[in-house]
Amino acid sequence: MTRVGRVERTTKETSVLVEIDLDGRGDVEVSTGVGFYDHMLDQLGRHGLFDLKVKTDGDLHIDTHHTIEDTALALGAAFKQALGDKSGIYRFGNCTVPLDESLAQVTVDLSGRPYLVHTEPENMAPMIGSYDTTMTRHIFESFVAQAQIALHIHVPYGRNAHHIVECQFKALARALRYASERDPRAAGIIPSTKGAL
Repeated sequence: MTRVGRVERTTKETSVLVEIDLDGRGDVEVSTGVGFYDHMLDQLGRHGLFDLKVKTDGDLHIDTHHTIEDTALALGAAFKQALGDKSGIYRFGNCTVPLDESLAQVTVDLSGRPYLVHTEPENMAPMIGSYDTTMTRHIFESFVAQAQIALHIHVPYGRNAHHIVECQFKALARALRYASERDPRAAGIIPSTKGAL
């Protein structure tokens, strides 16, 4: 059974296509028009071993907000679609990733209930290229809302904005990979006492 999600989202502000294969090899093809965001989505696919295709055309003549937000919404919806009924998965995953002076700790529960806890150092540089660093939390909010998962991200320290954001995406990729992988001891079993996630 393939675990693939495909979502197209079109508004007056953006046109987004996201395809994800949870059982891939980390092959990534991403184009949003926001260079640093492309770099982060590349980290997500490669470190999660998800085959990921993202093509977004957005109103970048205004700013990057709609492009980043709508891509995250579509990515969350595609991830949820690819998970299917979640039978046989581990459900929970966590990972701690250092990147030079920065550290990110990520824990995820593929619970069917959207919830985000997110902390990162204050007074970060406001921009990384054309990427507004205040969008990082909003990306995770948007992803969580559509994927319907509980996500806790904590960056206790870091100085360089690039490193602070990148270690979050790398740790998220690994945590999602571990949570969504199939547990050989639980084939066909929904990992919940409720019988559904």
